Amino acid sequence: MSKTIAKLGRRLRLGVIGGGPGSFIGPVHRAAARLDDNYEIVASVLSSDPDRSRREGQAIGVAPDRAYGTATELFDGEKAREDGIDVVAIMTPNDSHYPLCLQALENGLDIICDKPLTTNLRDANDLVHRVRDAGVVFCQTFNYSGFPLVRQAMAMVRDGDLGDVRMIEVEYVQGHNAALTATESGEESNWHFDPARVGESLILGDIGSHAHHLARFVTCQDLSRLTADITSVVPGRTAHDYAGILFRLENNAPGVMWVTQAGAGAVHGLYFRVFCAKGSLEWAQETPNQLTCSRIGEPATIYERDGPGLKPEAARATRVGIGHPEGYQEAFAVLYADAAEAIVARKLGEKPDRLALDFPTVEDGARTMQFIAAALESSHSGGWIDYQVAF
Repeated sequence: MSKTIAKLGRRLRLGVIGGGPGSFIGPVHRAAARLDDNYEIVASVLSSDPDRSRREGQAIGVAPDRAYGTATELFDGEKAREDGIDVVAIMTPNDSHYPLCLQALENGLDIICDKPLTTNLRDANDLVHRVRDAGVVFCQTFNYSGFPLVRQAMAMVRDGDLGDVRMIEVEYVQGHNAALTATESGEESNWHFDPARVGESLILGDIGSHAHHLARFVTCQDLSRLTADITSVVPGRTAHDYAGILFRLENNAPGVMWVTQAGAGAVHGLYFRVFCAKGSLEWAQETPNQLTCSRIGEPATIYERDGPGLKPEAARATRVGIGHPEGYQEAFAVLYADAAEAIVARKLGEKPDRLALDFPTVEDGARTMQFIAAALESSHSGGWIDYQVAF
């Protein structure tokens, strides 16, 4: 339990919506919330089937009267309690993020929400203004920004250790959709392939959103213009499974991004390389505990998680000693821990530790939706798109 949470004298009361039986991301969220002992999961809606939702809520340890059948039941039931939830975590299909966030805001709750923020830019921009007006904490779970050595890279760039950013390369290459899926052949149903539920582009909403946020996070800059080629490469597929994007950062540094889920033989290749005036930084999610720094005229340096030379931003995100690997769930938990500090500080009228403020916000989520809209416009028109942050 963090010192900030200890000041509150209790764990934050968390309600979870989504992530029930068969979900990949639900158990990850719940484990992340529990890892640092900052939250207690006290209320749930775990299925669109009310009866199943109530059963599954009790199965994860939620009291019967707080294992709700619907989100509306949860918000109404918790509002009526003196010990109602402080924060809600939303891990449902994309099209429900916006209406659920609206309900949470109407109830004055802090929010942790899975990506993407919404399915369209209009709703994303609306949420930015509503969250600002409400004054609540909003954490968007772009979880790769929670890895200690991603934060090390970001801090080195932010502190100017290697000079100005000159170029960036980021890729996210998966292979699990290299052939038509059972959903696409009509044998099963999967909401991920329904544009009405995921948004116009499966590939951009699912993993392009992560690549975009990572590029922004480690360069400490927004994108200013781009040109994109977005398509499907598997015969018979209608959903996008590939995107190749050239872009410019705010300082006009060029970048390249490509993402796919149709790379036959690929596993989970999230990778970035940032070239600055005095050297470069290189990190891969499949080897997350090392960051390679190559300075001009010097041997390459490999920073190890919990090793020497780390910035406070990286040290804060580390839990166990050097040599003991940390990974995906721990990175997720970093965002939950950051959000907890910000939430408690808001409740107590205090300022949170500045190192707790590197978690992705509603603005980050909306910037990603703006990127997706610009990339789709470019792919349709075949040209470069200039765009500015609209809020």
